[in-house]
Amino acid sequence: MLNKSNATSKIKQKALELGFSAVGISKADFLEEEAPRLENWLNQGMHGEMKWMENHFDMRLDPRKLMPGAKSVISFTLNYYPEKHLNNEYKVSKYAYGKDYHKLIRKKLKHLLQFIQEEIGEVQGRGFVDSAPVLDKAWAKKSGLTWIGKHSNGIVKQEGSFFFLSELILDLELDYDHPIQDHCGTCTQCVDACPTDAIFEPFKVDGSKCISYLTIELKDKIPEEFKGKMENWVFGCDICQDVCPWNRFSKPTQESSFNTLSILKEDRDFLEITEEIFNEAFLGSAIRRTKFEGFKRNVLFSKK
Repeated sequence: MLNKSNATSKIKQKALELGFSAVGISKADFLEEEAPRLENWLNQGMHGEMKWMENHFDMRLDPRKLMPGAKSVISFTLNYYPEKHLNNEYKVSKYAYGKDYHKLIRKKLKHLLQFIQEEIGEVQGRGFVDSAPVLDKAWAKKSGLTWIGKHSNGIVKQEGSFFFLSELILDLELDYDHPIQDHCGTCTQCVDACPTDAIFEPFKVDGSKCISYLTIELKDKIPEEFKGKMENWVFGCDICQDVCPWNRFSKPTQESSFNTLSILKEDRDFLEITEEIFNEAFLGSAIRRTKFEGFKRNVLFSKK
């Protein structure tokens, strides 16, 4: 078995070789700072219909309950910023320009775990990509990868916030990184720009008012109170990130899977799209999450 420093170095190097943008490691421990925040947020109903967020509360705050014997949480970023910012009539969040990221990242995590087991020894681990009660942003912050912006998204200095987060939890003790300083300063551009007032004050987001929630997570009709406030977003929303000064440093992703889908390049009239075309054009895309009915609902509502 390698010593901690050598094992840590090997893991980070391999992660970058696999295409991850950055790697940070923190001790698998109870998220003391997050516990009261999460409880308060849930009690105020700011998660809307995302009732699954109420489940496994203890696991969300302590990875050792999720994976017995856990000692380290390795966090990763993967840049998805597109080469070209689309300016279509109907707006789609940049993370959904290309293929869905879940399978791609799971594959990278699987390869990394196999490498660790082969090179370091008998190590147990589990990879996570939005698939379990893991507080991605909290772990990315704890590992020094990001600070949390006033829009509640992680930000990397000189890189911005357009990246996916994932984790690999191991029963292996490693060298741990440390949180970095917040560099938002007095800026409130993300707060001021939110058209639905979902970011009702710095660092506080009412998820039930967020356009991303309304167009993806909400299964019922979009409440009339948001009429005229959607700004033509039909899947997700990037407003708070687009106005963030740190995103002027964003560079195009090198991951070919995130290349923009043909149908988005064409700037199609989504009012005319059929279910057959929807299923075919968005095959392997995160946009399929809404199903055809949900997508049409979003398109129609955005036109009001």
